[in-house]
Formats: sequence, structure tokens, C-alpha cells
Amino acid sequence: MVTALSQSARASRHTRICRVRNRMEELEVDAILLSHGADLPWLTGYRAMPLERLTMLVLRATGDPVLVVPALEAPRVPPPGDLFTVLPWADAEDPIDHVCSVLGGSGRRGGVLRLAVSDRAWATTLIELQGRLPDAGWVSASTVTSPIRAIKDASELEALRRAGAAADRVAAKLQGGEIGLIGRTELEVSGELGALLISEGHSQVNFAIVGSGPNAASPHHEPGGRVIGPGETVVCDFGGALSVDGDVGYCSDITRTVVTGAPSSEVDECYQVLLSAQQAAVAAARSGVTAEHVDHVAREIIASAGLGALFVHRTGHGIGIEEHEDPYLVSGNGELLRPGHAFSVEPGIYRTGRFGMRLEDIVVIGGDGLPEPLNSAEHGLVVVEG
Repeated sequence: MVTALSQSARASRHTRICRVRNRMEELEVDAILLSHGADLPWLTGYRAMPLERLTMLVLRATGDPVLVVPALEAPRVPPPGDLFTVLPWADAEDPIDHVCSVLGGSGRRGGVLRLAVSDRAWATTLIELQGRLPDAGWVSASTVTSPIRAIKDASELEALRRAGAAADRVAAKLQGGEIGLIGRTELEVSGELGALLISEGHSQVNFAIVGSGPNAASPHHEPGGRVIGPGETVVCDFGGALSVDGDVGYCSDITRTVVTGAPSSEVDECYQVLLSAQQAAVAAARSGVTAEHVDHVAREIIASAGLGALFVHRTGHGIGIEEHEDPYLVSGNGELLRPGHAFSVEPGIYRTGRFGMRLEDIVVIGGDGLPEPLNSAEHGLVVVEG
């Protein structure tokens, strides 16, 4: 069943289209072509299936946006109202013809077209478009959209808060011993975490990493048949998408590390360093500081403890309707944080072949320029006996 967009969601999308067009003007982009990926649902409320059949929103500098969509997929498109026009195409037709027809033959002031195309578009689609439009200039759509999407509006921030609170409730059950660990496989625990996300209101599970013992030292470990034993660290990193008022889902992402029995002194000491690094990085995430500064704060504390080589990834990533998006908290990213930015803060320490640990919250920069953590589940190293 297709759910119509709420009035507030429709108003937000009108505003987003205006902001995209303003940025297109700044960059001298004549049209943006949105296919698979998050930009399309962000503007229209419609998430295209990753099929070989072309779906593409053609958003020109002026005129109605047009969604070129396979006829058999058209019933899945939410009622567009005055947001855009739907142009279905049949299997016997060439959708590239439709896209080129909507674009017209010339760019601004009569020059050649300058087009921005989805970062996630199929390569075959881009090759066909370039063949039909040999004189056009091309840039990635993220050049236009990413700086806008990175600054969340009020409705997006509220959706992220709800998703974060739901993930918190699952984390609390993990830390409270309601999810059995010892004697169960990582895959079984992963499945239960995912089921709990759904029961707490998520519409889908994006991932549920469970890494135990030596597997905890692999940050993106794929949970499998290893049976969790006593005296081990267990890294649980999970998240999904939660839809508010029928809108596209906004993501949660939380990591908590627990230990199945009293931790060794080495594990406890490492965790205290990790906790200090994560809390300091959250506190440093303020409007006007660079994204790389937050990474530096976390990294310096871990390095000062002689563990710098064990922190093998960036400190954080942006989050919204995608699990990973701008801004990225990583060395070399001099972008200034601003109110509305939303991102993870998740340092980790990993001893290959022995144990690992990570601690992650989602943080937004509030209107006052200060960090607002969206996760409040216990941050200490919790012992789970069962």
C-alpha cells in the first residue's frame, strides 16, 4: 500500500527542491538526474528498487520535476501532488529517450547542458546518456545535494531522535542481560537484535554486527557460527531505518561493547581509555570546529595511552536517510561543523586475534551550536553473565 506524504513532509520537500535549485544556480548546473540512492527519496518520498529498468527524476532549473519510472513500478510512487510529474514508460520504450526529451536541447543561456547525475546511478545509464548527449558536461549529484542533505531540518532531526531512542531501548535490553549471549552463536544474537529493532518501531534492519572474542577485533565482522563463551568482549553494532508519519526512514546506529564475565585488567584499562576518548570527542563536536578536529581529539587520547595503532578507522560518519553520508569525522576533512549536522562518534580499540571494543553514539549539533547525543544507553563496560 502506498502512503501519501503528510502535509509537513510535502512542505519539507518543496523547501528542499528550492534549495537544490539555488545550489544548481550557484554551480551553473542545468539539471540534476536522480536515480538509485538516497537523493531521490529525500526529494520525492519514493525509493526506487535497484532494478535494471531505469528510474530517474529530472529536476531542471525551471519547470516541473519529472519522474521517469517503469510503468510496472508507477503504482509504488506516492501521490506526487504538485511536487513532480510522473512519466511512466513501457518495456517496449526507451527511457533514455524520455529523459532526453524532458531535458531539451540546450543549457543555460543557450550553451551546452551541464548535468549532475546520481552517484548511485548504474554505469550503463550514464554511458547511454553520455552517448545521446555527447556535448554535455557532467558532475556527480552529490556535488549539489550533499551539503544540503548534511544539514538536517527540524523534521529530520526529530526522526533521528526517534530512531536513536528506539535503538537505545534495544541496547538497554542487551546490557540488562535480556539477550542471552553465552552459549549462543553470533548469528543468533544478531538475529535477535534485528528483531528487537523491528519491535521497537524500525521498518527495516540495516545491519546487526556481533563480534565476540577474537572476532571483536574485526570492526565490520560478519556474524556467523562462532559460539560466544565466558570472559569475552562482545561488540554489538546495530541500526536500521525508522519511518515517521509514513515518510522515508531515518537511520539509527549504535555500538555497545559488553563482556561475558569479569573483564581482565587489560580489557578494563583499554575500555577506560576508549570511554575517555569517546566522551571527549562528543564534547568537542561543536559548531565552528572542523570535522577532523573531533577525530583528532579521540585519536590523541588513544595514542597517548600507547594504543594509537589499535584505532584503525575514522571517528565517525554522517547519518540521515543513509547509514553513511556527509560529514565524515576523519583526518583531512576541514569542513566546519554546523547546527543540523548529524554524525556518529565511534572510536574503537582492536587487538588482533584477542579482543576488540567500540563505543558509538549518534550526535547532532543543536541550534545553540552544542552537541546533542541521541543515545544515552550505559556507556561503561557492562558485564553480562548470561
